[in-house]
Amino acid sequence: MKEMDRRDFLKLLGMGGVGVVFVSGLGNLTHAASNTVMKDGFSFVQMSDTHWGFTDAAVNPNSKVTLKKAVAAVNKLKRKPDFVIFTGDLTHNTDDPKERRKRMEEFKNIIKDLKVESVKFIPGEHDASMDNGEAFKEFFGKTHYTFDHKGVHFIALDNVSDPRGSLGVDQLQWLDEEMKKLDKDSQIIVLTHRPLFSLYPQWEWVTPDGAKAIDILMPFSNVTVFYGHIHQEHHDMTGHISHHAAKGLMYPLPAPGSMPKRSPVPWDPSAPYRGLGFRGIEAGAANKEPILNEYPIQES
Repeated sequence: MKEMDRRDFLKLLGMGGVGVVFVSGLGNLTHAASNTVMKDGFSFVQMSDTHWGFTDAAVNPNSKVTLKKAVAAVNKLKRKPDFVIFTGDLTHNTDDPKERRKRMEEFKNIIKDLKVESVKFIPGEHDASMDNGEAFKEFFGKTHYTFDHKGVHFIALDNVSDPRGSLGVDQLQWLDEEMKKLDKDSQIIVLTHRPLFSLYPQWEWVTPDGAKAIDILMPFSNVTVFYGHIHQEHHDMTGHISHHAAKGLMYPLPAPGSMPKRSPVPWDPSAPYRGLGFRGIEAGAANKEPILNEYPIQES
């Protein structure tokens, strides 16, 4: 049997099958394991698209509890993560600036129960596109930034404060300057809300100038991108750079182009939390790629 290459493996994972744990990105993708742990690295959690403030019983009649369930599930993980990163759409959009801030305050009050060293945030369009990120910055700080953690360089990008979903010339220049500070073999994790590559532009599942960001990242040999926005697990490659979308925590969305319109998947009373979940990521070991652990939201 011919060995499966990285692109074929990621396509297989992106078909919606249940893969609790798999090895991502640039290494030997034929090695998948259950409850795999990178012993000499560290772990963090990616949570995305919590949409606090969303109310539609036809889509999620349990909208007030799914985020709380996710927080409780993270606190019960066998290996305590060093930090949690929320990759956008923390709150559901509203035209009312007071209501927007109220939802952000409520969101912060819920996630303060996370038992981790720190919590980091990037905005989604529901958080930031109505006011260019003004309210988000009041509650959560910068919309794009970098940080280092145990040998890994993290880059958080903002492709939502601009209503067009672009990074913009200034941020691309900033990214280019940041990358010039790094060695070509640095371990780099990029965090965004929208996909940087053109996944499905018809549904705004794209960053119009994302290809320019990928060009800046391409000379670096160890780059992994984690994003949200599409409310489902999805995996793809641009050259040697792997891209991994996370499930949402309010409602799932259909696979790209599988439906005429991008509409939330209707609630199923027999499986009320189907399609919802978060991701644990093992990272940081020298010359090893991140290991992804997918966790569903449990009914009880």
